[in-house]
Amino acid sequence: MKKINLLMGAIALLFASSLSAQQFNTGSYKKQVRINLYGAYAFEDSFDSYYDLGDYYQGQLQGGFMYGAGVEFEVKPGSFVEISYQRMDSNAPTQYYNGGFFDKYADFDVATNYLMVGGNQSFRRAGSPVEGFIGGMLGIGIIGIDNPETNFSDSATKFAWGIKGGMTYWASSAVGIKMQAQLLSVTQSVGGGVYFGTGGVSTGLSSYSSIYQFTLGGGLVFNLTN
Repeated sequence: MKKINLLMGAIALLFASSLSAQQFNTGSYKKQVRINLYGAYAFEDSFDSYYDLGDYYQGQLQGGFMYGAGVEFEVKPGSFVEISYQRMDSNAPTQYYNGGFFDKYADFDVATNYLMVGGNQSFRRAGSPVEGFIGGMLGIGIIGIDNPETNFSDSATKFAWGIKGGMTYWASSAVGIKMQAQLLSVTQSVGGGVYFGTGGVSTGLSSYSSIYQFTLGGGLVFNLTN
């Protein structure tokens, strides 16, 4: 997981460095380049899967703090393309059903990483410090799990998508305070990708569960074009 952290951090830093050094101009209108810093609370979500004939498990990915950063550049007035990275570290209490009984229990450490590309549309009245926005994104979700009791670990990289909406209050032309709601999902990540097992490799997978993470939070926005 340390390698994943370093890789994601390097990617985010490279994008931020390269994009902030550029200026986008169309006639007299200078297109904006923004850096977004995110922090939010992600609510819990349940999952389940049949990982072998007659063997079933269910668990809950606990809520926690999600953080990240994004680089956003304007492609036309009010329309932005954003490259973002977000991460949450949490745990997932899981029970196993075998032969009619819940006979096993494990509490996994879970790291969820999102590397996304998306589009945002902003809405702002002339002279107002308040800017509303909505957006959607596509990318990859990287989920890593560890069982601290058995040292079992697994990871998966899956398709991910998200939507968001909120507002930014611009305290000045260069700095804004962002508030937003967001929904992120990693599709077919449990069972079809990452295996919440007590050890060994899963076989005979017959069902898959997607993870949905609803977040409420905000962050800071820096307009680098001013």
